[in-house]
Formats: sequence, C-alpha cells, structure tokens
Amino acid sequence: MRTTGYTTVQILQSYNKAAFTSEVHHVKALILARRNLPPHQDLDVDDQDENTGRGNWASKSEYILSTIGYAVGLGNIWRFPYLAYKNGGGAFLIPYFVMLVVTGIPLFFLESAIGQFCSQGPINIWRAVPLLQGVGVAMVMVTLIVSIYYNVIISYSLYYMFASFQVPLPWSKCLSSNCNKTPTGAILRIRHTPVKKKHTNLHMLVLPHTVHVALQRSSGLDETGPVVWHLALCLLLSSTLVAAALIRGIKSSGKVVYFTATFPYVVIVILLIKGVTLEGARDGIEFYIGSQSNLTKLTEAQVWKDAATQTFYSLSIGWGGVMTLSSYNTFHNNVFKDSIIVTLTNAGTSVFAGFAIFSILGHMAHIYQMPVGQVVKEGFGLAFIAYPDALSKLPISPLWAFLFFFMLLTVGLDSQFAGIEVITTCLVDAFPNIFQSKRALLSIIICAILYLLGLPCVTQAGIYWVTLIDQFVASWVLLVLVLLEIIGFCYIYGGNRFIKDIEMMLGNKRFIFWLWWRICWFFISPCIIVVILIWSLMTFEPPSYGSVQFPLWGLVLGWCMVAFILLWIPVVAVCKVMRAKGNLLKRLKLLCSASEEWHPYLDVHRGERYSEERCCHMTNPMSRPELSSRGVKTELESRESKETTDDNVSNRCLFY
Repeated sequence: MRTTGYTTVQILQSYNKAAFTSEVHHVKALILARRNLPPHQDLDVDDQDENTGRGNWASKSEYILSTIGYAVGLGNIWRFPYLAYKNGGGAFLIPYFVMLVVTGIPLFFLESAIGQFCSQGPINIWRAVPLLQGVGVAMVMVTLIVSIYYNVIISYSLYYMFASFQVPLPWSKCLSSNCNKTPTGAILRIRHTPVKKKHTNLHMLVLPHTVHVALQRSSGLDETGPVVWHLALCLLLSSTLVAAALIRGIKSSGKVVYFTATFPYVVIVILLIKGVTLEGARDGIEFYIGSQSNLTKLTEAQVWKDAATQTFYSLSIGWGGVMTLSSYNTFHNNVFKDSIIVTLTNAGTSVFAGFAIFSILGHMAHIYQMPVGQVVKEGFGLAFIAYPDALSKLPISPLWAFLFFFMLLTVGLDSQFAGIEVITTCLVDAFPNIFQSKRALLSIIICAILYLLGLPCVTQAGIYWVTLIDQFVASWVLLVLVLLEIIGFCYIYGGNRFIKDIEMMLGNKRFIFWLWWRICWFFISPCIIVVILIWSLMTFEPPSYGSVQFPLWGLVLGWCMVAFILLWIPVVAVCKVMRAKGNLLKRLKLLCSASEEWHPYLDVHRGERYSEERCCHMTNPMSRPELSSRGVKTELESRESKETTDDNVSNRCLFY
C-alpha cells in the first residue's frame, strides 16, 4: 500500500506539473497577445524601436533636448535673475547650488529612473504602490490646469513678437489718450518722459500699451469684460503649433526640439553680446552677481527657502513630465548621466540668462538715471513690461524685441510640449486599444479643449485668472505631491528595492555610489520639502495682482482648484481599499505592495527578479510543501487554494 500510494501521488504530481506547464504557456501567450499592437498599425512606433508597444526616442539627443526644453522654462528667464538680485546677488548662487545638489539632482534622478524602469506615465508608475495612485492622478490634474494658463503666456509672447514688426515699437510711445490715464489697480504710475530726478519712485514700468492695448486689462476679477480678440487669435495659433508638433507624439516633437530647445541659447548669447557693449551694462551686472553681492544674506532663512523653491520648481519636479519623457527611453539608457546633464544645464541657463537680462536693464537704468534696483521686476512685469521697455531704447529695437519674444515663445513651447505629452501618455497607457492608433486625433482634441478652457484667460480680466491659477495650483501643492512620491517609493516600496531596480538598468554600482542618494532620498530631500511646505503654509497670503486684490469668490475658487487636485489622493485610495479583498489590515498591506503589473515593460528586461516563470511558480499548488505532505486534494480544494494564492500573491513579481 505504501509503494502504491507513493506511485499514485507521483503520477498525480507529474500530471499537475504538465497541466501547470501548459497553463503557464497559455498565460504567457495571453500576456504577449495583450501587449501586441492594436489592430490598427501605430504610426508613432518605428520598426527599430526597442519598445514596439509604446515607442522610443529616435535618438539620445532628442530625449536630452526635450528634457532640457521642459526643465528650462520661463521661470529661468523672468524669476531667477530677480531672486539672485533680491537675495544677495552672487551670494545667492551658494544656497542655490547647494539646494541643487541635495534636492534638485536627487529628485530629478529619482523621477527619471521611475519612468524609465517601467516605461509608464505618472499614473501607471504607481503600480509600485497602488494605494498612492491618486498622487499620479493629481500630478496630471496639475499639469492639465497649468497647461491652460501656460498656453496663454505663449499667446502673450506671440502677440508681442508680431507687434515687434512695427517701427517704432508700439510700446515705445503713446498711442492714444489712454496713455495719460492710470487704470484702477495699476502697480505704479506711468510717466512718458525721461525721468530726470534720481531715485524717483515714478517710472515707466507699467506701460500703457501693455495695460490698454495688449491686455486691455479691466479693474479686477469681477469685471470680466469681452474676449480680447487678438489674444484669442494668438492663443489659437499657439494651440495649433503645439498640436502640430505633437501630431506623432515624441516622434514629431523630438524633431521640433532640435530648434526650439537650442534657439533660446543663441538669442541669449546675442542679447548678452549686445548688452555688455551698452553704457551702464556693468552697473546692471554688478547688481546681479558682481561686487554688489551681499554675503550677509546667507544668514537669512528666507534666502535658503527661495533657493530651494527655485531649484524645485525650475526642474519641473512633481509635474509628471520628467517621468513621462524618461518612459520613452530604452531600458538600459544611462538615466543617471542624463539627469546630471539636464539639471546642470538648467542651472547654468538660469545664471547665464541673468547676465543678458541685467546688462540691458543696467543700460535702461543709466538712461533714466535711476538705481538698477528700481527697474528690476520679476515674473510678468520683467518679461512683458520692464525688459521690452529696455529693448525699445536700443538701436534697431524691433530686431531685439523680435528675438527676445521669439525666444520666450520657443521656451514656452518646449514646456507645453511636455505638459500635453503627460496627458496624452496617461490616456494612451490607460486605454491602449482605443488611443494607441489615434494619438494624432487625441493630441488635437486635447489642444482644442485647452484652447476653449483658456478663453477666460484672454478676456479683459485674463491676467487676473492667470495669476490666480499660478498662485494656487503651481505652488505648495506640488510640494505635497513630491513628498508623497518620496514616501511612496523610498519608504513604502523601499528605497533599497528601487536601487536594485535601477541597477537592472545601469548595472551594479558600489555601495559608496548609492550612499549619497540614500541620504538624500531618505532624509535630506524630504526634510527640506517638509520645512518649505510648513513655511509656505504659515506665511501664505491671499494672492493679488499688484495692488489689485481678488474678491472672496475668486479666493474660494482658488482653494477649490487646490481641493480638486488633492482630493484625488484619498478618493483613489478609498476606492482601491473598498475593491480589495480581506480585512482592512490585509487590504492596506496588499495595496502598499507592488502589483503584478509593476515590472519592466518588456519581458527581455525582467531577468530573474521579474520573470514570468518565477512569478507564476508561486501559484503552483504542488510547489507548496504543505500540499505535497498532504497528498491528493480534491478538485474543489485545489481550486479554492489557487484562488486564495492568487489573491495573496498579486504582489508575486516582487523579489528582493
């Protein structure tokens, strides 16, 4: 009987093994079939692409230029120079580069590695921690809302670029009786004759052309007014340009960035060469980072906070664009090297652009016989008011104005390309059978929707809407998202585990190499973000546009936008908890573990840690010792065991 029993069990084990092997091959066939291209050939994928399901960058240079174009935005030109001047000039570079090393580069490297490892957008990357998938949705919502007003800023650049073809420049003299009026809520009064008195508080920083012609600005958010038709046409043109560049996704935008990502540097060099030859340019540069630098500013906490904030926002961390662009890399691309190149280029661009800005502003201050500090403004005021005024004082001013605004246009387009690509990629990744072969149509529809949503921003109250969205959405909300991103991947998923994932792409590295990144990811970066977040909330003041205060309903609307973004995080988490099986603790544990879909996109890159055979082996009932010792189970018991095992090992592709 003992011999017979042993023979029977052995026979059944052989039968189950054969059946299980057949099942494995069947499952693998289904997986491969699911990953094949949809019935319609995808025009956005080339035959030479490593990833024929999603496509790859045609070359390394396209990825680098696209990422640099995304990171180098308008803030590098109109915000960094002002912050440097405000916070001690050259002394500001010390905290700026310190923050770049301890927060900027580590977080940029982290996001790039995440996207490249799984070849997915900012929503699907949370397969690593399903409980926090709402963070990815929130990132897409931020990008969607910011893309609305960023498109409007591009339309401003287009309008001023076209206006630069006029001789003389339209903002260089009074065009109507409106020139003698100061609109309600104007930041500064307007004077149209050269200022003879030194240190006067009156200056031509708010030009009548900007207020009455370009923006046709109303008195406040309550007074919406009609749509400004020339801005609406420029907005339509900018939407068309973006849609055309993204008609084939990265395959077309990757070609466009060869021009849009490099041309701004040509213009900056030209403006710098011209600027340093002007009288008074040295004074401007001295105020920027020259002898006027104030090292005592380093003792002020606000300076370090501004440096960290500028580094954080300048690299576009937390928007989802970094992950999206890197998701189209080949699996073994050296993402570490790319991250260093992009981050240092971004920082260098900010410093370099400041010289071109301040050299010409120094000349402007010389003409008006005023201190440089009185002609320097940040943001919209610098790009569309102060600097155009300075350019109008130069010989052949239309040429310099055209180059400057064309540069702003290309800088804005690069960032907008990545923003739209984030939305498109998430939709294609979520519904590949529907959108994979219709990417061109999808890009056009998204750009059309953004155009319609942007129309309120080109009314007479449009600049107030732009300011409201910028101050509420593109602010501390991103700090919350990035903090949760660090918690999710470094603490829940496991920083050491993700380092092993990175080594699958880059190869094994020495312990000393990862020591610095561990320190930054686990301690320095999250601590700095928490400090900035708490500080930002404690010092928060209701936003305004100059002296124009927003009405109560406008502030409420701003907080509603914030709530709309952040609510996705708990809503998605609750939905996933409700759909999971088991008690609450088991559900939370399951959702804090990577799902079976978290792995490199292609089978060939999964290796031992993520192989299908090893993953499926955990579901084989006869491979479990307790089943072998019990002998034969009934068909019902085996089926129940398999179902239970499948539930428990939804995380089955995770191996340390």
